[in-house]
Amino acid sequence: MRDRLLTIAAAGLLVTATVTACSRPDEPETRAGTSTTTLGRGDGRARVGIILPDTTSAQRWSSDDPKYLKAAFAAQNVPVEVENARGNPADFVKIAQNMVDHGVQVLAVAAIDSESGRQALQAARAKSIPTIDYDRLTLNGGADYYVSFDNVKVGQLQALGLSRCLRERNRKTPVIAELNGSPDDNNATQFKSGYDEYLADWYDDGTFRKGPDQSVPDWQPVEAEKIFAQMLSQRPDIGGVLAANDGLAGAVIKVLTKHKLNGKVPVTGQDASVPGLQALLTGDQCMTVYKPIQPEAATLAKLAGALFRKERPRVPGKTKDPASGAYVPTVSIDPSAITVDTIDTVVEQNFASVRDICTPDYARLCHRYGLTE
Repeated sequence: MRDRLLTIAAAGLLVTATVTACSRPDEPETRAGTSTTTLGRGDGRARVGIILPDTTSAQRWSSDDPKYLKAAFAAQNVPVEVENARGNPADFVKIAQNMVDHGVQVLAVAAIDSESGRQALQAARAKSIPTIDYDRLTLNGGADYYVSFDNVKVGQLQALGLSRCLRERNRKTPVIAELNGSPDDNNATQFKSGYDEYLADWYDDGTFRKGPDQSVPDWQPVEAEKIFAQMLSQRPDIGGVLAANDGLAGAVIKVLTKHKLNGKVPVTGQDASVPGLQALLTGDQCMTVYKPIQPEAATLAKLAGALFRKERPRVPGKTKDPASGAYVPTVSIDPSAITVDTIDTVVEQNFASVRDICTPDYARLCHRYGLTE
């Protein structure tokens, strides 16, 4: 037997150094499911199991990730099962337990919260099954690997984007409201770390004035709308909103619209979702952050595929788990800022289609900004 050493670069590429003799898995059948009623198919088939968190906090979990993951694992010739817990932590744990009891050889999770994520990882660890945190780090979870974006950079791009939007509007010392992601999502903590790095300096030097600053449980837009309505009632002089993703931005825009402030108060976002991109066209949202999910899914597939084949990946990066203090080997992918002038970037990379963005209500604006099929 010869050792195989795999290096996964920051771009998510596997580089094979030597080869291990190991049995080839059976011909794979890639399937992506979103039902929680099955709680894992439990058919005993050797496969990689992936659990996604919900279908409401971001567009990606319901449509983008299942599609890209299915394609990426097919390219790796590795069987995969993708399930979505639909925001139910108890189901998240049940899906994981069923998967590890019935044939899953590698488990990847994008946790709803750290507790259910930790239980899912523990179930796999009890059976010596390799684990990967996907997109979200499970605090004190002890995953073997972590695949995500540079989340601090996401926040930095949001702060810089908001500053640019305010300068373009010639706003002097505006009050900034911060609408953060879920308090138990480490990604939200990292986003905030990124944007607060800049905002704190600008508050100190008087460029901006600090306004309300609150987290939104489970990233839920309904809750965000309530929270921001209260913020605006307390501080009607809010002049800019650092909203941590497009879902929260959409909730903010609803409230601003009721007060005829939409388009006047700059709002950030994240995810380059179709609603977020449409809000860029109308001017209601000033920027979003594009995180290319397809490369993230491909990186996960390459890493999980190596583990499925009993190879030993070596990952050069690492992320410190703030809860346990442990370092998790990490593959990190760079995000990029998107404005109305650069929407074509996500179209050219097939992340969003002109057809989806340019519905009849947005056709005129699409024509203005050169978005055509």
